[in-house]
Amino acid sequence: MEDAYLKILQEIGENPDRDGLRDTPKRAAKAMGFLMQGYQMDIDQVINNALFDSDSDEMVIVKDIELYSMCEHHMLPFIGKCHVAYLPAGKVIGLSKIARLVDVFARRLQIQEHLTNEIANCILDKTSAAGAAVIIEAQHMCMMMRGVEKQNSVMTTSSMLGAFRNSPSTRNEFLLLIS
Repeated sequence: MEDAYLKILQEIGENPDRDGLRDTPKRAAKAMGFLMQGYQMDIDQVINNALFDSDSDEMVIVKDIELYSMCEHHMLPFIGKCHVAYLPAGKVIGLSKIARLVDVFARRLQIQEHLTNEIANCILDKTSAAGAAVIIEAQHMCMMMRGVEKQNSVMTTSSMLGAFRNSPSTRNEFLLLIS
């Protein structure tokens, strides 16, 4: 990856041997490795058996989980927040694991719509919940720094599964509680 960044510097007309850029290919490769670490993460290891028996069947919500991801179309960041809810059906997941699952999927190249669905499907699958809901609100650098250059636009995506899709009252409760 360092060689690729060296080539990029040369292609944009920079001198990769000048003081400020001498170690940039190494630093950029390290940064990209960090930003894309979701590819090396295993969901079951991230959850680490933090699934607990529970009689609770009331909605669990974790809101305002910050996320940083990279658009697969331009390889530019999108930054925002994620709201996750589920309806337990015999099991609850450790609180920090929800935020960690968001990071696993966010640390990959993708589009926001896919990210939203991946998180909701994972929560539903791993907890066997009666329903899962995810809303992501994010600003996309590919829209802010290039193209239409709109600084204040925010993209919102949602994925409603199970009871959140089938029950308007459940969906509305979730939307009310995160607003």
